[in-house]
Amino acid sequence: MLRDIGRFNLEYGTSLNIRIGISTGPLVAGVIGRKKFAYDIWGDTVNIACRLESMGQAGTIQVNERAYERLKDKCRFGPRTLLDLKGCGQVAAYQLHQQF
Repeated sequence: MLRDIGRFNLEYGTSLNIRIGISTGPLVAGVIGRKKFAYDIWGDTVNIACRLESMGQAGTIQVNERAYERLKDKCRFGPRTLLDLKGCGQVAAYQLHQQF
């Protein structure tokens, strides 16, 4: 996504930026609605990803401890930081720098 937003900016002369939060863990997913249907996901995993995104800097990807453990042999990360996330308490976060 970061690469694509960079290409978009070059092509259209814009300076858009995004933040990304990734959390690995259990969640609930399903279709809601009676007349107009929507697929949605809920749970602490979703809330943590949202909070990681909102606490990040533009152009960065932050991941939780579980995501880090799954990706640490495939990607480069910054040092661990503890973030105090609203409604979640302290969460270990890592900034993903690049894939190998």
